[in-house]
Amino acid sequence: MSSLVERHDDAGVATLTLNRPEKLNALSKDVFEALDKHVESIGRHTKTIGLVILRGAGGNFSAGYDMQEVLELTKAHAKPHFQSEVIQKVANLPQPVISAVQGHCSTGAMELALAADLIVASESAQFSDVYARWGLTPVWGLSLRLAHRIGTPKAAEMMFTCRSYSGRQAEAMHLANFCFPDERFDADLSSMSRDIVANSWYANQVNKRALIEIDGLSLHDAHALELFKNEGLAPDAAQRVAKFMAKASRR
Repeated sequence: MSSLVERHDDAGVATLTLNRPEKLNALSKDVFEALDKHVESIGRHTKTIGLVILRGAGGNFSAGYDMQEVLELTKAHAKPHFQSEVIQKVANLPQPVISAVQGHCSTGAMELALAADLIVASESAQFSDVYARWGLTPVWGLSLRLAHRIGTPKAAEMMFTCRSYSGRQAEAMHLANFCFPDERFDADLSSMSRDIVANSWYANQVNKRALIEIDGLSLHDAHALELFKNEGLAPDAAQRVAKFMAKASRR
């Protein structure tokens, strides 16, 4: 029996795939429980995993939260703090995280995608926030992360209109860092992944931690944090510099 979230490790990259293709990878409590276990494990293995990719099976990231479960939750007046905590764990992973978005990425799924450091989209991707259409409100961080990423006016547009935005539109508004052609999506994603894991994992993790910690600080306070909480050189810094100098001398 296949898992609701499949994990595949290759050359320092851990790929987590939401695996409910028959439901357009709709999110559920069981999906979040499976995701939570993988995230907890990956966070403990910073020496063997240098990058995390979050994606969906069957050509879709996720159509959002399973509406049948939403109905049950609204009837029970439940507060889904667990899901919010899992998304925060994704955001706080030591390693860089990429959300690789193809097809649908709607509402709750966009909340999950926004937890990543980078978002890459296929041209045919469709991003939307339709909470208002269903009379629901975001509780997993969307109203914060979306506005932080694309600015309050554009976030308001997405939230109030419930319109869908293509991969190219997402790239233009800086919701996605890159938009790759559909036919090259996997190849371009792999190329980008190789570029990231080729760099110092130690430096990437220090840089990510710094970006998290300086968020919201003034330039003065952020600079002070960078100066006085600097974690120093990576263990392999000397070898990396020496390799660069040797290569440069042969030119």
